[in-house]
Amino acid sequence: MRILTGGIGKVETADTLRALALDGVEITVSSDLEAAALLGPGRAAYYLGSCHTGAGASLGVLVGLLGRESCHTFGRSVPTADEVGALVAGGTKVFGFSVDRIGAVAPTIARAIAAAHA
Repeated sequence: MRILTGGIGKVETADTLRALALDGVEITVSSDLEAAALLGPGRAAYYLGSCHTGAGASLGVLVGLLGRESCHTFGRSVPTADEVGALVAGGTKVFGFSVDRIGAVAPTIARAIAAAHA
């Protein structure tokens, strides 16, 4: 399964996720436009985007191209694994969060995604 990272903290997010060493999960640094092209036809499964607010630049293009129902922002909050799991089960593929929350949010999202696909 391929998870894309984007936004201003895309490299930090990718490094954080790679350090988790989740079985069967490939991490790729991406732009939002590239992510839309990969997510649409299923060449990637998820996108994690970061920006200063977690809702603007990290998700704007993807909301426009993939639709709001595929996207969710946590903004500056830190979700639980259950919250992320429910979103994944409901079809959410794009997650946004604040760049200063990468260390807390990105691992929670990635682990919940991996658990949902185990």
